[in-house]
Amino acid sequence: MSAAMQRNDRVRRLPPEVNRVLYVRNLPFSMSAEELYALFGKYGAIRQIRVGNSKDTRGTAYIVYEDIFDAKTAVDHLSGFNVQNRYLIILYYNSTRHKTKVGLKDQEAELRRMQEKHGVDGEQHATKKK
Repeated sequence: MSAAMQRNDRVRRLPPEVNRVLYVRNLPFSMSAEELYALFGKYGAIRQIRVGNSKDTRGTAYIVYEDIFDAKTAVDHLSGFNVQNRYLIILYYNSTRHKTKVGLKDQEAELRRMQEKHGVDGEQHATKKK
Protein backbone atom coordinates (compact mmCIF):
# COMPACT_ATOMS: atom_id res chain seq x y z
CA MET A 1 0.00 0.00 0.00
CA SER A 2 1.42 3.42 -0.93
CA ALA A 3 2.07 6.15 1.63
CA ALA A 4 -0.68 8.33 0.13
CA MET A 5 -3.22 5.52 0.44
CA GLN A 6 -2.19 4.87 4.06
CA ARG A 7 -2.60 8.56 4.89
CA ASN A 8 -6.03 8.68 3.18
CA ASP A 9 -7.05 5.61 5.16
CA ARG A 10 -5.99 7.33 8.41
CA VAL A 11 -7.91 10.49 7.50
CA ARG A 12 -11.14 8.56 6.94
CA ARG A 13 -10.92 7.05 10.40
CA LEU A 14 -10.73 10.37 12.27
CA PRO A 15 -13.92 11.64 13.90
CA PRO A 16 -15.37 14.73 12.20
CA GLU A 17 -14.65 17.06 15.14
CA VAL A 18 -10.89 16.43 14.98
CA ASN A 19 -8.89 19.36 13.62
CA ARG A 20 -5.50 21.05 14.05
CA VAL A 21 -6.72 23.69 16.51
CA LEU A 22 -7.07 22.81 20.18
CA TYR A 23 -8.84 24.83 22.85
CA VAL A 24 -7.23 24.29 26.25
CA ARG A 25 -9.02 25.22 29.49
CA ASN A 26 -8.17 25.06 33.19
CA LEU A 27 -4.57 26.16 32.70
CA PRO A 28 -2.68 27.58 35.67
CA PHE A 29 -2.69 31.38 35.36
CA SER A 30 1.08 31.45 35.83
CA MET A 31 1.75 29.14 32.85
CA SER A 32 3.63 30.90 30.04
CA ALA A 33 3.51 30.32 26.28
CA GLU A 34 7.03 28.86 26.46
CA GLU A 35 5.88 26.27 29.00
CA LEU A 36 2.94 25.42 26.74
CA TYR A 37 5.33 24.97 23.79
CA ALA A 38 7.44 22.62 25.92
CA LEU A 39 4.41 20.58 27.00
CA PHE A 40 2.46 20.42 23.73
CA GLY A 41 5.52 20.43 21.44
CA LYS A 42 6.30 16.86 22.49
CA TYR A 43 3.47 15.69 20.25
CA GLY A 44 4.36 17.51 17.03
CA ALA A 45 5.22 20.77 15.32
CA ILE A 46 3.21 23.71 16.61
CA ARG A 47 2.26 26.53 14.30
CA GLN A 48 0.89 28.94 16.91
CA ILE A 49 -0.09 29.30 20.56
CA ARG A 50 -2.47 31.97 21.80
CA VAL A 51 -2.72 32.36 25.58
CA GLY A 52 -5.73 34.16 27.07
CA ASN A 53 -4.74 37.29 28.98
CA SER A 54 -7.99 39.14 29.69
CA LYS A 55 -10.21 38.57 32.71
CA ASP A 56 -12.57 36.34 30.68
CA THR A 57 -9.87 34.31 28.91
CA ARG A 58 -7.25 33.71 31.62
CA GLY A 59 -6.47 30.03 32.06
CA THR A 60 -7.23 29.24 28.42
CA ALA A 61 -5.17 28.87 25.25
CA TYR A 62 -5.52 27.97 21.61
CA ILE A 63 -2.85 25.68 20.20
CA VAL A 64 -2.53 25.19 16.45
CA TYR A 65 -0.58 22.19 15.21
CA GLU A 66 0.93 21.79 11.76
CA ASP A 67 -0.61 18.32 11.40
CA ILE A 68 -4.05 17.06 12.41
CA PHE A 69 -2.63 13.75 13.65
CA ASP A 70 -0.24 15.56 16.02
CA ALA A 71 -3.23 17.47 17.44
CA LYS A 72 -5.13 14.22 17.96
CA THR A 73 -2.13 12.65 19.69
CA ALA A 74 -1.83 15.66 22.01
CA VAL A 75 -5.52 15.46 22.93
CA ASP A 76 -5.26 11.74 23.56
CA HIS A 77 -2.23 12.14 25.85
CA LEU A 78 -2.88 15.47 27.60
CA SER A 79 -6.63 15.53 28.29
CA GLY A 80 -6.91 15.33 32.05
CA PHE A 81 -3.15 15.78 32.48
CA ASN A 82 -2.24 17.34 35.85
CA VAL A 83 -0.26 20.59 35.53
CA GLN A 84 0.47 22.49 38.74
CA ASN A 85 -2.46 20.75 40.49
CA ARG A 86 -4.90 21.57 37.68
CA TYR A 87 -6.32 19.01 35.27
CA LEU A 88 -6.22 20.18 31.65
CA ILE A 89 -9.41 20.23 29.63
CA ILE A 90 -8.57 19.97 25.94
CA LEU A 91 -11.19 20.27 23.22
CA TYR A 92 -11.01 20.54 19.47
CA TYR A 93 -11.82 24.07 18.34
CA ASN A 94 -15.37 24.29 17.00
CA SER A 95 -16.09 27.50 15.09
CA THR A 96 -19.85 26.91 15.19
CA ARG A 97 -19.84 26.64 18.98
CA HIS A 98 -17.64 29.74 19.24
CA LYS A 99 -19.98 31.77 17.01
CA THR A 100 -22.98 30.62 19.06
CA LYS A 101 -21.29 31.76 22.28
CA VAL A 102 -20.49 35.16 20.80
CA GLY A 103 -24.03 35.40 19.45
CA LEU A 104 -25.50 34.71 22.88
CA LYS A 105 -23.34 37.37 24.49
CA ASP A 106 -24.45 39.87 21.86
CA GLN A 107 -28.10 38.91 22.37
CA GLU A 108 -27.80 39.29 26.15
CA ALA A 109 -26.19 42.72 25.75
CA GLU A 110 -28.95 43.78 23.33
CA LEU A 111 -31.62 42.52 25.75
CA ARG A 112 -30.11 44.52 28.63
CA ARG A 113 -29.91 47.61 26.43
CA MET A 114 -33.58 47.25 25.44
CA GLN A 115 -34.62 46.67 29.08
CA GLU A 116 -32.85 49.86 30.12
CA LYS A 117 -34.26 51.81 27.18
CA HIS A 118 -37.86 50.82 28.00
CA GLY A 119 -37.51 50.84 31.79
CA VAL A 120 -38.19 47.12 32.18
CA ASP A 121 -36.31 45.03 34.70
CA GLY A 122 -37.11 41.64 33.16
CA GLU A 123 -39.15 40.56 36.18
CA GLN A 124 -42.53 41.87 35.02
CA HIS A 125 -43.84 38.36 34.34
CA ALA A 126 -42.70 36.90 37.64
CA THR A 127 -45.34 35.84 40.12
CA LYS A 128 -46.39 38.72 42.32
CA LYS A 129 -45.94 38.51 46.06
CA LYS A 130 -49.15 38.72 48.06
